[in-house]
Formats: sequence, C-alpha cells, structure tokens
Amino acid sequence: MDKILMAEVNISEGTDLDLIEQVKEAFLSVDGIEVVDIDSNKDHNRTVFTYKGCPDNVLEATKRLAKKAVELIDMTKHKGSHPRMGAVDVVPFIPVREMTTEDCVVIAKEFGKYLGSLGVPVYFYEDAQDKEYRKSLPKIRKGQYEGLEEKMKDEAWTPDEGPKEFNPKSGATVTGARFPLVAFNINLDTEDLEIGKEIVKSVRAAAGGYTFVRAIALALEEQKQVQVSMNMINYEKTPIHRVYETIKSEASRYNVNIVDTELVGPVPLAAIRDVLDFYIRISKNFSIDQVY
Repeated sequence: MDKILMAEVNISEGTDLDLIEQVKEAFLSVDGIEVVDIDSNKDHNRTVFTYKGCPDNVLEATKRLAKKAVELIDMTKHKGSHPRMGAVDVVPFIPVREMTTEDCVVIAKEFGKYLGSLGVPVYFYEDAQDKEYRKSLPKIRKGQYEGLEEKMKDEAWTPDEGPKEFNPKSGATVTGARFPLVAFNINLDTEDLEIGKEIVKSVRAAAGGYTFVRAIALALEEQKQVQVSMNMINYEKTPIHRVYETIKSEASRYNVNIVDTELVGPVPLAAIRDVLDFYIRISKNFSIDQVY
C-alpha cells in the first residue's frame, strides 16, 4: 500500500476570501493532493487547510501554501479571537497510512528548514522537538504574536530554524508531527465570557480537567455566544462524549445551554465510534466497515 500523509495548515486569515482562495490555489497546484477540509472562521480570523497524499506531494504542497501565505498575510494588522503567533501559525504532519511518527518528523524538519529560508522563525513541537519544555504548542505560543519579539530575546526561545530576530510581518511558525487530534468546539447561549472561562476549567488540562484536553473560552461576537474551543489531543484516552457531557453539566450551573457544536477538520472514525457507543448503545457487533 502507498504511504499517505496528512497536513493541517493553520493560517492567520479567515475573512479575506480572495486571499484564502489564492492560498488554496497555491497548494492545489501540486498533483495528487486530496482536500479533506477547508475551514474558515471569521471570529477566529483563521483558516485551516487539511489535505493528504503521498509524503513528497504533501511536503511540496505545504511549501507552496506557506510561501503564498507568508507573501500575502501581514501580522501587524491581524486581529482575531484565536491564539496565534504567525501568518502560518501551526503546521502539524499526521501519519495516515504506512507512515511512522519518525517519517512525519523528517517531513516536518524539512518543511521547517524551508520556511526558515524564507525568513520566518520556526519552532518544532510535539514529536519533532527534543526539548521537553518546548514540546507543547500552548507553551510555545504563550504571549502570542504581541509577545513574540520580547520572547525571542530569551535564549530559551531561540527558534529551531530561520532567523533569530523577530519578523513583524510574518511572526513565527510552529511545525511538527503528532497523533491525530480532534478539534471540537462547543457554542453556548451566553455572551458572558467569564462564565465560559469558568466552564473551561472543568475540562482544560492546565486547570485540573482532562489530561488530553486543551481548551479556551472565546467570544463569538456576531453570534452573541461564547465558544469553548478545544483540541482533544488523544481521543482514545479522553473521548468526545465525556467532554461534551462535562461541559453540558457545568453550563447548567449557570443556566446556560449548548447551542451547537463544531468538529473542525477531519475526525477519525474511531472517535465517532465512541460517540455511537455512548449515545445509542450500539452493539459490539457493529463494525466501522458498515459506514459508507
């Protein structure tokens, strides 16, 4: 069987449709790329491009995407509710078929070297990072774009690739290899961000919640809602339904209801299987092969 690699490229632009289309055209100029999902969020001011293919094609497509995004996006003008530190903010490479984590690390390192050659400071994370304190995306991105110039003056935060000086236009990029995560958002019928922050504490690892959940509360001003935005970094150890039920229960304490939820980007079938198991008590005889 052929090797299949997936990339999930997060860029800091979710409102300029013409710019987003130009970035899309850049990576689709590579043959053999299968688009899995493209998600643009105006409140986050962020777009996530998810695609897969053979490793060489995915790497080339990611280089072209990043080059176009760096060319078009000016971080000095960027505003958005989602944490970010660069025009090309984070680029994880994910094994899909016949790929090892080590294979993905090689791809991430080559991409990081290329992006660094374009004048963008690059940090490796997760399995592509040797230093333990720099493995976590939230730790690398702490302080966001606004705090990046000062952060880079600290030798502990010298970039792994690219210039060692702050790049005002492009910020910095984080890239690496990781286990397939589930980006799961829950939207609440309240405009009170403080309530959202209290609810987040029930699931966020750093606040004593679930070890494999990273979460923040964001204001969705157009919808007049608050969003609990989450990265579930290991759905096998912390399934979707457990997090959903916890937030539902905590929200009820404030007379707040769940309006709807969002799954951003691809979702492993195994994660959906867990949801089916919990909510409809599906038979153990059920097989994912029955899904078509």
